[in-house]
Parts: sequence; structure tokens; C-alpha cells
Amino acid sequence: MVARLVEAAPPDLLLIVLAGPTASGKTSLSQYLAERYNGEIVSCDSVAVYRDMEIGTAKPDKADRKRIPHHLIDVVDPTEPYTAGDYSRAGRAAITEISARGRPPIVTGGTGLYLKALVDGLFAGPQRSESLRERLKLSDKKHGRGWLYQILMRLDPKSAERIHPNDKPKLIRALEVCIAARQPMSHAWEQGREALKGFGILRIGLEPDRDFLYQRINKRAAAMFQNGLVEETRMLLEKYGEARPFDSLGYKQARALLRGDYREVDAISLAQQGHRNYAKRQLTWFHRERDMYWLHGFGDEPRIRKKAVELIDEQSNKSTD
Repeated sequence: MVARLVEAAPPDLLLIVLAGPTASGKTSLSQYLAERYNGEIVSCDSVAVYRDMEIGTAKPDKADRKRIPHHLIDVVDPTEPYTAGDYSRAGRAAITEISARGRPPIVTGGTGLYLKALVDGLFAGPQRSESLRERLKLSDKKHGRGWLYQILMRLDPKSAERIHPNDKPKLIRALEVCIAARQPMSHAWEQGREALKGFGILRIGLEPDRDFLYQRINKRAAAMFQNGLVEETRMLLEKYGEARPFDSLGYKQARALLRGDYREVDAISLAQQGHRNYAKRQLTWFHRERDMYWLHGFGDEPRIRKKAVELIDEQSNKSTD
């Protein structure tokens, strides 16, 4: 009997994912790890994909982007549509190219939907229906604030938990799926998705003490205004006109300040509150993610960096055993 040699399947490539709420130090930790492991960073931020939006997105500065390769930052103009599906395709292409160069990709950011699309894939939902969307918009206008969210709570409470009551584009899309597919969007999400293959994924979540996190959020939101957020917003409006990304946190309050709706102190306070509320929603989302290693501190703390390195080395050793 002749023995036959069976070639072992190649080990999965390492993919590092850093998740967590805004201001938790994800950027700092990702840059530290990129330098230590000669890696490249893939941003997972639904606003950082837009060009010219610098201060309000807290993008890494240009010197850091020159020193360490960053991907999926400044991808499209603010007037161009960009979806989770677009991100998933571009993100998968980026991490594949990075790995082909023999370098570990480090996905970092706080947009849970984009991360889910990248790792778990997207469902093949129904096509956009402009007529249905228009009926939903008219219904919202007729019944007033909160109406669309109330409908979604009845049709798909699970999806409603993940969407802010004031986020009309996401509410309309969720309702569109529920009505057109005749099932909750949360059910459709679980069907027909193609998960990312060929990578051993290490998920690291940052969860600092809540009081300290809020203090840092408040300081950062105030610093954005001090560092020229209002002037940047004015420039964006002059260059692009009205665009949906300008309703994101910070820019929305800066626009209201430019219109004279608020005093600066009130605009800053509202931005701080909005970022704190967003951090809560981010933590709720990421706590639903499976296999997340939670580190209880900020990404720029030496002990957190040390623990992240230990997790990565342990994962790397497993893949080579």
C-alpha cells in the first residue's frame, strides 16, 4: 500500500480588529500595534471615508498617515453615496492586499455596521424602492417625529434597538426591507450572507471606565470647536453644499451655530451629549459581537497595550502550531 502525502491546509492569516466606543483610544492602540508588527491600518469609520472632513471625524493626522499606511480614509466626496456594502467590498480588498504583502491588517473603528458587513457579510436585501421610500417620508411628515421608529418597533424590535430614533435614512431602509421582504430586517440579515474566509480574526474591544470615558469625550468634543470645526464646516458647505454626512455629530452642531440657532457654549454641550450617547450605542452593539476580548481601559495605556500584544502573540502562535 502506497502512502499518500496529504498537503495540510494553509493556516488562516491573522486579522486584528480593534473596536470600542468613540474616544477610547482605538487609533492610538492601532498605530502602536502597526509599528510593532509592521502592519497596516484599515479604518472602519462611516464618516472618515469622506474627503475634507478632518476635525469632526478625529482622523489620524497626515503625518501619522504618511508614517503608517492607512486605508479607507478619504475615499469619496461627501456628496457621493457610500454604503456598508461599498465598505465591505473595499475593506476585504484592502485586507487581502495587505496580507499579500506579508503584513498584518489592523481594522480599527467604531462603526459597528461596517465591521459586521466586513466580517460577516451582507444579506441580499430587496432593491431600493423610491416609491415606497417616498410613502414612508410622507407618512413621517404627516405623523411627526418618532413615527417611523414606532412602526419599526412594531415590525422589527431587534433592528429598532440598533438604530437611533432620529436616524431617518436607516429607519427608512429598515422599514423598506421589512415591507418588501415581508420579514424583519434582523431576520434577513441572518440569511444569505457570505462571511469573510481565510483569516483568523482576533477581536479586541476597548471598554474604559464610563466616567473617565465621558470626561475624555467632553474634552475632545470641546477641542474640536477650539481647533476650527466651525470654520471647517463653513468650508465644507461652501464647497459641497448640503450633504448627508454634514448631519453627523459635531458637524450638525457646528452647522446650527453657523445658522445662529445656538451659542457656541450650547453647541459644544449638545455635541458632547451626542458623542456620549453614541458611545453608549457603540458599546451596546459591540457587546453583541461574538468572541470579543474586552480590555478595560484606554488604548494609550501601557497595560492595555501590553495585554493587546499578549493576545496577538498568543493568536499568532496558535496559527503556526
